[in-house]
Amino acid sequence: MGNINVGRWLAGGFVAGLVMWIIEGAASTLYMEDATAALAAHNLSMEMSPAFWALTCVISLLMGLATVLFYALARTRLGAGPKTAVVVGIVAYLGYYLPVILGYMMIDLYPGSMLNTWAVIGFFEMIVISLAGAWVYKE
Repeated sequence: MGNINVGRWLAGGFVAGLVMWIIEGAASTLYMEDATAALAAHNLSMEMSPAFWALTCVISLLMGLATVLFYALARTRLGAGPKTAVVVGIVAYLGYYLPVILGYMMIDLYPGSMLNTWAVIGFFEMIVISLAGAWVYKE
């Protein structure tokens, strides 16, 4: 059991966060119209300001860093490689991606069809970012 390579963790987290930001941006085009309509129905709006874009970058970076940290910790038990990265991606999805979608479902903010699309994309997205971060991370 070695120590975490902090430099590689940061690099892997950055790569994972960047990949997440790109996937989220591309995927949002599939449901942006539904999201805008749902927000308008609740007298809410989403302003695409520079602060909004900065926050999306920060959130993606934090999720990338967390996912690669979990990968670094899991390698000691499960071994290094893509199988461990996939397991970490699935656990990350269940632990911090799916609960957000379920929360939106509970408060009925967005339509169910949009949340289903978001959930399916998110499942594969978390696996992809975990694989990307694991590819960079080495001890």
